[in-house]
Amino acid sequence: MKPEGSPRIGVAILAKAPIAGLAKTRLIPHLGADGAAALQRWLLQRTVVTAVVANLGPVTLWCAPDIHHPEFAVCRALGAIELRRQPDGDLGERMHAAIAESSATGGTLVIGTDCPVLTPELLRQAATSLLQHDATVVPAEDGGYVLIGMRKVSRHAFHDVDWSTERVMAQTQERLSELNWRWREFPPLWDVDRKEDFERLAERFPDARALAPQTMALA
Repeated sequence: MKPEGSPRIGVAILAKAPIAGLAKTRLIPHLGADGAAALQRWLLQRTVVTAVVANLGPVTLWCAPDIHHPEFAVCRALGAIELRRQPDGDLGERMHAAIAESSATGGTLVIGTDCPVLTPELLRQAATSLLQHDATVVPAEDGGYVLIGMRKVSRHAFHDVDWSTERVMAQTQERLSELNWRWREFPPLWDVDRKEDFERLAERFPDARALAPQTMALA
């Protein structure tokens, strides 16, 4: 739990609708279009529950392509969350918007839905770190990050970053240094983008393998 009287921290979740053929496209050759969409649905619901259980402050689900997919209504029923349409622009511009438009007074944590091992307790630790740091980051093992939190808004933190590459975390460190910000880095976590990641997921969470029955013989 947050220290008594500490400011509220917002959690912004950037999420794609679980549409077959458009969701988790790098996993379609392994899972099939329907299986990849089912995986996206599983990850989405798990992430929303994680954010709600953390109980840090307002939770906003930034939806793509819009807020109207039925799964987003299901997510809204999981807790008191607001649905917003993701704005146009690259990933950095969308994350900046999520922070800039947050109603939370103590800062905002921005996460995606690809990291199944992100926990409510880690969200609380990241939020607490914003009491003494300008930013907080949970790196991803592939060179990106699974969470970034900021106590204040800066577009520069997301400027000139090669999104979806192994250079994201290193370039973000450069941007935070250029801002002369203090930040905390947590140990890296893994996310689910490739076949190997799905096998890791299925080993850790056996119910996930049932999302794509055609893969059960591949263990």
